[in-house]
Amino acid sequence: MNNKKLFIAFCLASFSFLFFSSFKSFKDGGSGEIKVMITTDYGVIKIKLYNETPLHRDNFLKLVKEHYYDSLLFHRVIRSFMVQGGDPDSKTAIPLMELGNGGPGYTIPAEFNQQLFHKKGALAAAREGDLDNPLQESSGSQFYIVQGRVFTDSLLKLQAKRITKMKLYNEIINSAENKSILEKYKTYVKAELFDSVKYVNDIINKQVEQKLPTAMPYQFTEEQIKAYTTVGGSPHLDNSYTVFGEVYEGFDVIEEIAKQGVDKNARPLTDIRMKISLIP
Repeated sequence: MNNKKLFIAFCLASFSFLFFSSFKSFKDGGSGEIKVMITTDYGVIKIKLYNETPLHRDNFLKLVKEHYYDSLLFHRVIRSFMVQGGDPDSKTAIPLMELGNGGPGYTIPAEFNQQLFHKKGALAAAREGDLDNPLQESSGSQFYIVQGRVFTDSLLKLQAKRITKMKLYNEIINSAENKSILEKYKTYVKAELFDSVKYVNDIINKQVEQKLPTAMPYQFTEEQIKAYTTVGGSPHLDNSYTVFGEVYEGFDVIEEIAKQGVDKNARPLTDIRMKISLIP
């Protein structure tokens, strides 16, 4: 190995040591968990990040340490569903049509884990839809916290069928036979040919309906069923959006934020700003 390669290897090793030393210092007492708090005008929400989703955990930690989220808004609030924030474009009053697409300029690979699901208080990453984002990669900064609602067993079975259909939809989008259709879709979106965009979506949906009877049905675990039928949540998002943390204190703050009046785009009529910091 030449001196240049040795130097690069040394730099990488030094960076890794410094990063993980810093990372370790923020872990909670013996539990190995990183905890953060979101401060709002309605109170404080405390969250623990999951170690099972290291890409999302480390990215969120990085942004928090950079004060990226400070003064950003909860720009999308849907009662009995979720509260969403982390879009830098929502920091000031700009036209609503431009909201919702901001971020640090990168996405994060999906980290799906059926043991980490959309129960009430779940912290998850927002993302673009499957046709625009077939790999279901997460936004670099936008997140949402689940408020959700309680489901009966019968309603939960309907949600499982919905997930089965969504999984099949994504599989079909990513199939080799639809590669050319997906490329056409991107061209249509760029050219704002919305009738053609709808046509592509109709083609995919037709394929879904044809293959749905033989698709492997999604099944909730006992833990999911217990949570969704007691504390509640938003089960239809499971297996499609990455859950990377959960609220352990401040559920009342989520409820208060969810009560606020919103416009037709689900943006709160009064700005709800946030500040996110690490809990030592």
